[in-house]
Amino acid sequence: MDIKHIEGKKKGQVMLYALSTCVWCKRTKRLLNELGIDYHFVDADLANSEDKEEIRRTVLKWNPNGSYPTIVIDDEHSIIGYDPERIKEVFGDGEK
Repeated sequence: MDIKHIEGKKKGQVMLYALSTCVWCKRTKRLLNELGIDYHFVDADLANSEDKEEIRRTVLKWNPNGSYPTIVIDDEHSIIGYDPERIKEVFGDGEK
């Protein structure tokens, strides 16, 4: 699976499941970057068939609607959709 890593301030293990063509996914990436958060992401639509199925199962575990973006934090909780207030609440201003 082609998982990309964006370096920044550690706020736990942050994994973003996104689509390369999704405007809300792009805004989520931009916000995480602006906050300086260390995170990993995968664009599900660019994955091969086998990886797409694994991504789909993982996203459905955290987000029953299977929509994007879905952020999974420390394999404990998630943020579904582009929710800047919730993202800022969870990650703060990027300072630890």
